[in-house]
Amino acid sequence: MKPVQIAIVGSSGAIGIRHLAFLQNHPEAEPCALVDTAPQAEELARRHGISFFSDYRIMLDKICPDGVIIATPNRLHVSMALECIERKIPTLVEKPIADEIAPALEIVDAAERSGVPVLIGHHRRHSPIMRRAVEFIGAGEIGQLVSAIGMHLRRKPDGYFQTQWRREIGGGPLLINGAHEIDTLRVLCGEIEELQAATGNAARGFLVEDTAAVTLRFRNGALGTLIISDAVQAAWAWELTSGEDARYAQEFNNSFLICGTKGSLALPTLEFCWNERGGGERDPLLRKRLPIAPADPWFEEVKHFVRVVRGEELPSVMPMDAVWTLAGVLAIKQSAATGQWVKVKSLIDQARASRHPS
Repeated sequence: MKPVQIAIVGSSGAIGIRHLAFLQNHPEAEPCALVDTAPQAEELARRHGISFFSDYRIMLDKICPDGVIIATPNRLHVSMALECIERKIPTLVEKPIADEIAPALEIVDAAERSGVPVLIGHHRRHSPIMRRAVEFIGAGEIGQLVSAIGMHLRRKPDGYFQTQWRREIGGGPLLINGAHEIDTLRVLCGEIEELQAATGNAARGFLVEDTAAVTLRFRNGALGTLIISDAVQAAWAWELTSGEDARYAQEFNNSFLICGTKGSLALPTLEFCWNERGGGERDPLLRKRLPIAPADPWFEEVKHFVRVVRGEELPSVMPMDAVWTLAGVLAIKQSAATGQWVKVKSLIDQARASRHPS
């Protein structure tokens, strides 16, 4: 079978380089073109013998790839995705789908009208840890969901903030890391009905937040909390605890606690605790760890995308699914600014109304 030809737009960043490595190690796919404006990207393409372009439109028309991976800055996602959809090319758009909801809905509508498959790169969905947890919770093993705790607590190095935009609004952990955490809570606990949040910048004093605290109410009635900070000496963050990212030394902690009436599940250790008698707190809790077969979620995502391009599978994360995650993150931002509870669906409804005013 001929390998699927996939182009990477935004190939000089860490995510683009990672996608390139995965495609080169996939037996049924090949990177056919790299697109970027950075000089190092052209050298990367030359070194690997891959066609290079500085204009993605020229690449799309000249190469006609089977699929495209968009790993550019968020503000470019929508325009690039729409160009790919117009040319009937299956596309993987890195998370978040967009900076704002209204433009993201353009991708939703274009994909639905055309039937072109669009996968959004929430790579944690492809983690064996996440998949096992979703299966376990879905089977009713923890009983009725009551509460959930999410944490993203770590300290990013000072050098990380030498780049100006990371010290300004939009460059903090809320928009950069919060998309992962909100998406994880949605997958494990269901849709978020409403939330209230506060942010602070006391640790570093930059314009952008370094810490955010969120209270969540899920549609099923469960309550949750999410605390995010990139300014603390701690290791309660998925990247540091899951062992799925080789860039980080693994810390054997948890970053999510999902609690139900029959038992509770901690992630990423997948430790399940329950009371065999079903009684109160005086009875000892039993504990076990759920087994999984480890795998790299980013590589699993690329393998899934190849099957999407071949027409063998539908995208596991559709554009509208990613819009709900984006709306959750933007609801945090709005609540922090107003101090009010914000209904997540209302942001989507408002964005739709702004695109189609009566």
